[in-house]
Amino acid sequence: MEIDEAYIDNVKTLIEQKDAENVKSLLIDLHPADIAELCNDLNTEEARFVYRLLDNETAADVLMEVDEDVRKEFLEVLPSETIAKHFVDYMDTDDAVDLMRELDEDKQEEVLSHIEDIEQAGDIVDLLKYDEDTAGGLMGTEMVVVNENWSMPECLKEMRQQAEQLDEIYYVYVVDDENRLQGVFPLKKMITSPSVSKVKHVMKKDPISIHADTPVEEVVQTIEKYDLVAVPVIDSIGRLVGQITVDDVMDEVREQTERDYQLASGLSQDVETDDNVMRQTSARLPWLLIGMLGGIGNSMILGNFDTTFAAHPEMALYIPLIGGTGGNVGTQSSAIVVQGLANSSLDARDTFKQVMKESVVALINATIISLLVYIYNFIRFGGTATVTYSVSISLFAVVMFASIFGTLVPMTLEKLKIDPAIATGPFISITNDIIGMMLYMGITVILA
Repeated sequence: MEIDEAYIDNVKTLIEQKDAENVKSLLIDLHPADIAELCNDLNTEEARFVYRLLDNETAADVLMEVDEDVRKEFLEVLPSETIAKHFVDYMDTDDAVDLMRELDEDKQEEVLSHIEDIEQAGDIVDLLKYDEDTAGGLMGTEMVVVNENWSMPECLKEMRQQAEQLDEIYYVYVVDDENRLQGVFPLKKMITSPSVSKVKHVMKKDPISIHADTPVEEVVQTIEKYDLVAVPVIDSIGRLVGQITVDDVMDEVREQTERDYQLASGLSQDVETDDNVMRQTSARLPWLLIGMLGGIGNSMILGNFDTTFAAHPEMALYIPLIGGTGGNVGTQSSAIVVQGLANSSLDARDTFKQVMKESVVALINATIISLLVYIYNFIRFGGTATVTYSVSISLFAVVMFASIFGTLVPMTLEKLKIDPAIATGPFISITNDIIGMMLYMGITVILA
């Protein structure tokens, strides 16, 4: 259902009138994601009114769907006992851990003390120990697990009991007596295998799995590569400790994409359109200041060539062309490399190979661009004018440098375990702008 302005205004009016029955009737057929979309447009008190009308399970789902800033604001006004008994108790462990990470340590301890299910509280404590950017920090512990030595009737009975506690069943995992992952139990076998069979005789051995300390980026690539809906997580000695489902991965992919896009756009931290002025300013200002310093550096370079401009004033016309082309070429090259590193189609060990490939592409592009500019200047200024060949040669050099530099920097950052996304956008543009001006002025002086 579409949540339009009229719908939101209607809900706000009913909330203002304290008409709980009619608000509840409007919410009853909505998916939790739609209710979350509605709550994003309500103030804290209006959202609390809505939450009181939801059953605990729906309220927990809605809380995890709302915008992060809305959720943080909401959690700040809720007592720890309410968070535990009305939200965490009804969440899967992976969602509960995500929620707990948004609380300070004191409030985390208070919430944990109010969780009624001691086993769930213990799982949350264990999961909080993992780095949030690893498989352990992303996984949940809700899954169906059977022992390889169980008979089929025993296995089916246990599966039914475990399934009652779960919302979704993706795979049935098979472990040995030491809880080490041995295989996956295909549900088809439940129907086709004789009841006297043991699980280990019908299970699919050596399933794809990941270690708890595996970076999230590799988890995403594994699920995408093998078209999985879930993947088991094991510890250092092969014991099954959890699973990661595709919906968790999709959330992570979206967050990574947003982060990389903002880094490439020159934002130093995550920001949203509804963030306050100070947060947006602090996210934008660092790169703007660096850009300002780059501009001052450019002006200092150009200031040393006032006699050249006096003798050839037409050279000043091509400063934007040199700087802009270098920045664009460098950003293109770095963006392609960053994308390749992100989806594993490119390895940082192939730096030399990629630089050579980019050099060939740059050679073609540089030749075409510089030739077109030469023809234009030849017609406008004549074949003997300094600007005719100076600009073309400079443009060729700038495109070649920018392409190689834009390729080399992100691959070097990847080797140094630094996010290569910071290489795109402003960093490449500013650097290429300065180097481009130095090349332009140097070549002009030599040829003048």
